[in-house]
Amino acid sequence: MGFSVPHLLVVLAIVVLVFGTKRLKDVGADLGDAIKGFRKAVQEGEADAAGAGNDRLLNDANLPKTEQ
Repeated sequence: MGFSVPHLLVVLAIVVLVFGTKRLKDVGADLGDAIKGFRKAVQEGEADAAGAGNDRLLNDANLPKTEQ
C-alpha cells in the first residue's frame, strides 16, 4: 500500500495552498544553495585529504634511515 500519482498530486496541491508558490520557490532555492555548498565542501575536503596523504609520503621519503 503506497502512494500513487493522484495521491501525490493532491498532497502537492495542499502544500501549495498552505505555503504559496513564492515561499516554496524560496525554500527550493535555499535547498539548492545548501546542496551546492555541501558538494563544494566535500570536494575541498577530499582534495585536502589527498594533498595531506601526498605530503606524508614525501615527508616519509625524506626521513633518515635507522639501523637496527
